[in-house]
Amino acid sequence: MAIDRSKPLSEITFYCRPCYRTFKAAPARVEDAPDLDHHPYLYHSECPHCRSECEQVGWERGLLKAWANATGPRTHEGKAATAANLEGHPTKEESLRTRFNAMKHGLAARTATYFPSKPDGYAFCSTCDVDRVYCASQPACVKKTELFMLHHAAFDQRNPKHLMGIYSDLQASVFALVQQIIQTIVADGVKVEKLVWKHDPDGTPQVVEYFDEQGNRRLLRDDVQAHPLLKQLGELLTRSGLSLADMGMTQKLIEAEDNEIGRLAHEKESQEGVDAFRQRTVQLLESMAEKVMRANKQTDTDPILVEYQQESGK
Repeated sequence: MAIDRSKPLSEITFYCRPCYRTFKAAPARVEDAPDLDHHPYLYHSECPHCRSECEQVGWERGLLKAWANATGPRTHEGKAATAANLEGHPTKEESLRTRFNAMKHGLAARTATYFPSKPDGYAFCSTCDVDRVYCASQPACVKKTELFMLHHAAFDQRNPKHLMGIYSDLQASVFALVQQIIQTIVADGVKVEKLVWKHDPDGTPQVVEYFDEQGNRRLLRDDVQAHPLLKQLGELLTRSGLSLADMGMTQKLIEAEDNEIGRLAHEKESQEGVDAFRQRTVQLLESMAEKVMRANKQTDTDPILVEYQQESGK
């Protein structure tokens, strides 16, 4: 039997904004809302966790409006025809197709191995906007499952464009981290000094002090070292491709680019490499001996030269 939605409901789903929880309960306060034609009532209740007043969850209000505007068979003949359309379904082929889709796209269970559902249990949960009750009912973290699905789609389709948004955010975060490291080094200085201290006769640790030539009291320091973040900064710049060489900003690379100005693309393709030039030079030297021998042979058999040598007695 259809529910009469023109009257107040006895059980409502509420959402608590302060503690991100949803719960079902009987409304503690019902207000008339004549502007809402589909269901002219507003419901309020008290959160059982933080005791804050909560309103009805938004998706349930949307369902009430959808149910009021829903179309479908209203007569017995129409309802019987609708039921007849469902007879024989799902077929064996449809069941196999459904199972295949579940096996191919059901990646939430595999994601649960790495990020099982744990509301407020991870560091990134503080900024998450997912309902905590809904999160607890899922097999895995909703946000991490989405990340898992995007990577699988990119590798299955061999299309890295699916990951452009993720890695652009990652690169921006890396650059922000580099800036924070630089600011920390600038604020602390590039060197770190260790204070010299000792124990007094009572065993209390004391910092060693001295007076300079002007009579000012100063602390004695030793073991001067470079700032520990300098090494991490260099490694991060190198591995992230943010060094001057990676960006083509060194003097050597700039001069190399200047030398290439004015050259056409086909000229670069036709340029001979060093190995090819060396091989061609060796071949020319090897063939030179044969050419010299052939030239000497032609000279020895020259009739004019032979006649001249005979007349000269050579």
